[in-house]
Amino acid sequence: MTLKGKAAVVTGSTSGIGLGIARALAGAGADVVLNGFGDAAEIETIRAGIATEFGVRATYHGADLSKPDEVKALADHAAAEFGRVDILVNNAGIQHVAPVDEFPAERWDAVIAINLSSVFHGTHHVLPGMKQRGWGRIINIASAHGLVASANKSAYVAAKHGVVGLTKVVALETAGTGITCNAICPGWVLTPLVQKQIDALAANKGLSGDEARAELLGAKQPSGDFVTPEQLGAFAVFLCTPAAAQITGSALSMDGGWTAQ
Repeated sequence: MTLKGKAAVVTGSTSGIGLGIARALAGAGADVVLNGFGDAAEIETIRAGIATEFGVRATYHGADLSKPDEVKALADHAAAEFGRVDILVNNAGIQHVAPVDEFPAERWDAVIAINLSSVFHGTHHVLPGMKQRGWGRIINIASAHGLVASANKSAYVAAKHGVVGLTKVVALETAGTGITCNAICPGWVLTPLVQKQIDALAANKGLSGDEARAELLGAKQPSGDFVTPEQLGAFAVFLCTPAAAQITGSALSMDGGWTAQ
C-alpha cells in the first residue's frame, strides 16, 4: 500500500487507459477521483467496485474538460472530498482524423481543448497545494504522437507535442520542491478509441477484425502487440514511488518500439 493516504485525480478514467491507471493507483492504496463520460449506472458500478475491491475512497466528477471552469470544479471536488490532490493524471483525450486542409476548425478546437488545454488548467489548480505540502506527482498521458507524427492527425499530434513541452516546463518550475512532472507516451493501446480506428480500417478495406488489428499494429508498433492499460497503470504507480523521485521532465515511451524506428 505504497500510496496509502494519497489522493489522486485521473481524468478520462471511466474506461480505457484512465480506468487502468485509476485501478492501479487504488490498488497501491490511493483514494481516487474518477472523471469521464458514460452511462451513469455503469460509472457508479465502476466507482463502487474500485472502492470495495481496493478498500479506498473513490468518487466521481463528470467535468467536461473542454471547459476551464469545469476543470477547476473537478479540482475543487477532489479537495473537498479528500482534502488534497497529491497525484494528478491528465489522461482525457479525443481524436479526429482528416487532412489539414479538410480538418474542421471546430474539431481542431475541441481536440486542443481536451488534449492540451485541460492539462494546463488541471495542473494550474493542483500545483499550489502540492507546493504547500512539498510533494506531488503530475503524470501526463501524451502519446507516441507527442514525439513523432502521423498523417491526418494534425490536432492530436500538435496537442500531444504540446503536452510533452508543457511537462518539461512544469518539471523545471517544480524542480527541488518534491513535485515531479512526467509524460508517458504510449503507442497503440487497445482502448475504445483505438477499437473505433480498427473498425473503420476494417470497413474501409474490407478486412476482418484480426486483419485490421494486425495492419494497424504492423504499420507502427514493431512488437506486434498492444500496450495494456494495466501496464500503463503499473508505470504510473512507479512514477509515484521514491524510486522515481529524480525522474522529472521526461517523455517516457511505452510503445513496443514505435519511436525507436
